[in-house]
Amino acid sequence: MDRRSFLQTLGAVTLSQLLGACQQNNRTALQVNLLQKTLPPQLVDKFRSNSNIPLQISLKSSTQEIFTQLQRWHREDQKQPSEKSAPEDQPKLPSRLASLGDYWLPQAIQQNLIQPLSADALSRWSDLPPRWQQLVRRDLQGNPSDEGKIWGAPYRWGATLIAYRTDKFKDLGWKPKDWSDLWRSELKGRISLLDQPREIIGLTLKKLGQSYNLDDLDSISELSQALKALNDQTLFYASNQYLEPLILGDAWAAVGWSSDILPALAREPELDAVFPASGSALWADLWVQAQPNKAINQWINYWWEDTVANNLSEFTDTVSPLLSAQLSVKSRSHRLVATPEQFEKSEFLLPLSTLTLQQYKRLWQAIRIQA
Repeated sequence: MDRRSFLQTLGAVTLSQLLGACQQNNRTALQVNLLQKTLPPQLVDKFRSNSNIPLQISLKSSTQEIFTQLQRWHREDQKQPSEKSAPEDQPKLPSRLASLGDYWLPQAIQQNLIQPLSADALSRWSDLPPRWQQLVRRDLQGNPSDEGKIWGAPYRWGATLIAYRTDKFKDLGWKPKDWSDLWRSELKGRISLLDQPREIIGLTLKKLGQSYNLDDLDSISELSQALKALNDQTLFYASNQYLEPLILGDAWAAVGWSSDILPALAREPELDAVFPASGSALWADLWVQAQPNKAINQWINYWWEDTVANNLSEFTDTVSPLLSAQLSVKSRSHRLVATPEQFEKSEFLLPLSTLTLQQYKRLWQAIRIQA
C-alpha cells in the first residue's frame, strides 16, 4: 500500500469508531491521551479489533494539555477509595495511559503522576537499542540512571532539522549540511529560529564541538560571541509559526522540529530539509501509565510489533525506535534521514542542574535583548 492510498482510507474511518467511548465495562476500559494527528487511525482501529479492549482516545493539541490531564488523573486517583474499602458497586477508574514527550518525564516522575513499567511485561524491551533503554531508566528525581526504573515506552521519535528553500540556495550554489552553515554571511537576516534556549544554545554548542547537555556554559569562552553572531543572522524567533517566514520567502533557512517540518515539505515544493552532519537534538514520545494494568501492556506491545512499527514509520512523520538500529534511520515517505554516524552524534535533551539552568537563562536574556 502506498502513502496516498493509505491516507485516503482515513475518510472511511469515522470519528465515532476512533473515539469510541467506554460505555459498559469500565473495569477493563483503556483510556489513552495523545496528540492530534500522531497515529494512523487504521492502526488504532486494528488494535481495537484485535484486542477487544474497550478503548477511549482523547486527542490533545499540545503536550502541556496531556501533562495537565495526568495531573487531573492523579488528583482523581487520590480521591478514589482503595480496592479493599471500595463498595462492590463502586465503578473503577479506567486504565489510563498517555503519550508524553521525554522532556516532560522528570516532572511527571517528581509529581508522582506516572508509575513505572515492568520489563517482563514488555515483549520487545530487549530489542530496543541501549540508548532508548537508557532514555527511560530514571531515578525518582527523573535523572537518567542505569539502576533506575522504566518510566516510559518510546514508540516514535524525531529530531531538530534545518529546513531551507531550494530556490534560494540554488542561486547561492550550495546547500546547508550542518549547524555551522547558519553562520555563513549569505544568510545574514535570513534565518528563522525556535524561541527555545535549549535548542538554540544547544545547536551552538554542537557547532563548537560540545554537547547539548554541557553542564557548565561558562567553561566555553567562545559561546557568547557565537550566539551573538547567530542572533545577527536571525530574522525571526518563534516556537509555533517559525516556518511562515520560510514559506513566504522572507527567510531562506529555518531551524525546527521534524514533526513540523516534514509535513510542510509535502505541501511546499520549494522546501527541503537536512539532518545536521554533526548531530542534532532528538525527542521521543513515550507511552506512560497512570497505574499498572495488563491492558496498558497490550497497547504498548502492539506499537512495538514489526508491522505496526514499520507502518508508523512509513506513513507518518516520525520513526519507531525499533528501526533506529537499521543501516539508515529514516521515514521512508518523507525525509527524516540520518546516517548511523549522525544518529550516534545526536542527543536527547537531559535534565540540567539549577546552576546550569541559571546560566542558560542569563545567556539567553542577554542575546534576546539584542533581537
